Amino acid sequence: MKLHHYAAALVAISTVGIASTAVQAAEEVNIYSYRQPFLIKPFLDEFTKRTGITVNVVFAKKGMAKRIQSEGKNTKADGILTADIARLKAHADAGLLQPVKSAVLEKNIPAHLRDPGNQWFGLTKRARLIAISKDRVKAGSIKSYEDLADPKLKGKICTRKGSHVYMRALVASMVAAHGEAKAEKWARGVVANLARKPQGNDRAQVKAVNQGVCDVAVINNYYYGKMKFNKKKKEQQEWAKSVRLVFPNQADRGTHVNISAAAVTKYAKNRDNMVKLLEFLSGDFAQAMYAEQNYEYPANPNVPTDKEVASWGKFKEDRVSLKKIADLSPTAQKIVDRVGW
Repeated sequence: MKLHHYAAALVAISTVGIASTAVQAAEEVNIYSYRQPFLIKPFLDEFTKRTGITVNVVFAKKGMAKRIQSEGKNTKADGILTADIARLKAHADAGLLQPVKSAVLEKNIPAHLRDPGNQWFGLTKRARLIAISKDRVKAGSIKSYEDLADPKLKGKICTRKGSHVYMRALVASMVAAHGEAKAEKWARGVVANLARKPQGNDRAQVKAVNQGVCDVAVINNYYYGKMKFNKKKKEQQEWAKSVRLVFPNQADRGTHVNISAAAVTKYAKNRDNMVKLLEFLSGDFAQAMYAEQNYEYPANPNVPTDKEVASWGKFKEDRVSLKKIADLSPTAQKIVDRVGW
């Protein structure tokens, strides 16, 4: 059985996991994925090789939750692969996921990186870092997210829109750490320090630092790797060379992290196979490859970080439950709206 081709936001890609033998695998599992095909194909192929279970993937750019909701019991999706806690919350709140009881997953994935009700499980971590100009910002002068609101940085910060899921999660982490009132005061301080109207993606912020538009940017760690080793757009290598990475809040709660994650859908027809896939993705082989492909950190604490990523610095992460970050997301959005971020 193949997945249907969807003309709008969903773009079907060919079967990702093909058994190494000439015989078609007798079992399968169907996934809707926000993760790009080149990131996930290698370890899905390995899963098929080890289990004989064919993995069929539909790649989605947007609208995955609405698609699954509209399909209802007729959905082909046994599971989802997605990034960011906000997208997971959208699926969970819509009742599109089901809990999974697995000793393997509970052992491999720390509690703060999975749903307390076991509806979703983090697979990789991405750290929200501060990138500072090597030439214009003294090393060690910025040590925390709180420092971004210091008036001494007026006109020196670039960020994407505060309503973006990455920024909103960071604001939610500030609410978790300090409460709504103090988090809003902080957000106002950051907005007052912006060098320009929030715009572009994380790479655009580093580009702006390189060009002297600002001195400080807020980025996910993997964008640094994507720029540093970008062979098609070599100018991005220069952007990366111009900044120094700061892992915030090492003296207290730690650096804010978000996740890529996976879950089993409510009406999964191949539920057991999807659970097997989740367990495989939480294991040593897939964790190492999954994180390395996108310059991320393994969610499984027993799997070493890729050498390149580890060379950027060892850090302590904020271990607040990402479920709490998701629950505080609406509050964070209200703050963003009030301060005009």
